[in-house]
Amino acid sequence: MKKYALLYMGKAVQLFETDGDIKTMFHPDMNWIECPGEVEEGWLYDGERFVPEGVPVVSLDELKAAVAAERFAREGVGIVVGSLQIETTRDSQALIASMGLSAIFDPEYRCNFKTTKGFVEIGAAQIIDIAKAVRAHVQACFDRELTLLRAIETGEYHDEMLAEGWPDSSSADTADLK
Repeated sequence: MKKYALLYMGKAVQLFETDGDIKTMFHPDMNWIECPGEVEEGWLYDGERFVPEGVPVVSLDELKAAVAAERFAREGVGIVVGSLQIETTRDSQALIASMGLSAIFDPEYRCNFKTTKGFVEIGAAQIIDIAKAVRAHVQACFDRELTLLRAIETGEYHDEMLAEGWPDSSSADTADLK
């Protein structure tokens, strides 16, 4: 015996159990959806699953977008490399990457680099350390996003996971910079 919910405005307004073909038993304009046994009248249907009334309904696309937005925010919080506080916004990432390229082409390259606390003069080796640390931070953010997306796909995701497991932005794994 299968259980069905009659939907009206996304809500289960009536439940019905039958072994028959539900589509031939009622008017074709009635929206009957097969449902799990625990569904009760009043539960909401989001197009994929039923949830009790009062529980917020979030689509998978909205949940994935929330994870991507969290990754983007975490990606740009900045890191500490040695004693320098480094911005990791998208604009800063691009500037650091181009600065790193200059350091690769010219091992004697030096520049005045603006940290969150002001300017410091740094050389090629320090520039490369900063570029590596920024890239590692950003990649760790993308890796965490992928882990969360996989948890969503397998049904193992829980809301509290969104705040957990992101890279620590308070330090980077590099030698102290001077």
